[in-house]
Amino acid sequence: SGVERWWIEQLDIPADRPSALLDIDLGSTAFPDPPGIGEPGPLAVHLVCTNGKHDPCCADLGRPVARALAVARAPDVWECSHVGGDRFAANIVCLPEGVYYGRVEPDQAAHLLAEHRAGLIDLAHYRGRSCLPPLVQAADLFARQHLGERRIDGITVLATEPGPEGTVAVLMQQRGGDAVEVVVRRERVPVAVQLTCHVPDMSRPWAYRLVEVRAA
Repeated sequence: SGVERWWIEQLDIPADRPSALLDIDLGSTAFPDPPGIGEPGPLAVHLVCTNGKHDPCCADLGRPVARALAVARAPDVWECSHVGGDRFAANIVCLPEGVYYGRVEPDQAAHLLAEHRAGLIDLAHYRGRSCLPPLVQAADLFARQHLGERRIDGITVLATEPGPEGTVAVLMQQRGGDAVEVVVRRERVPVAVQLTCHVPDMSRPWAYRLVEVRAA
């Protein structure tokens, strides 16, 4: 899952020899071209987190989404284990682009995936891309909202520059459009909340605030 290049390979591991996982050279997966570890995989895989052991929210909210996608005959959908961000359940991860969607309702899931397969991001549920650092993910969302840009490959990150008070300025180029600079600040939310079903303690998670969008 890269910014401009992505791919999927599949490799079968014998059920009676899980130690074969240790023989996989994971370092070769960091490069933009397929490493040839396995055979070419499907064009896409869509993962719905339903891991109730890590947090009940993911099972309670993820399983209905998985069932709705099965009823809709959405292709290449898998239930999966923990993907991070329990408080955003139900979560869908779209590979190989590495696009994360959160708080997806069952009646929204089929349409969301259909649009994603057409190359369009649902900005209302967009959590970012796994190939970008958290602050840049937030800047990507703010830039897309500002420009009305939904194409998966519609935004390219050109440069980032740390600023004062926990801010970062991200220079971004819209495909076929203008460059913008998005300034984002990371700060704790002011009021403690319960983040997941599994952890009853209240805490103050990080939030990413838009400071400014300006023409570059």
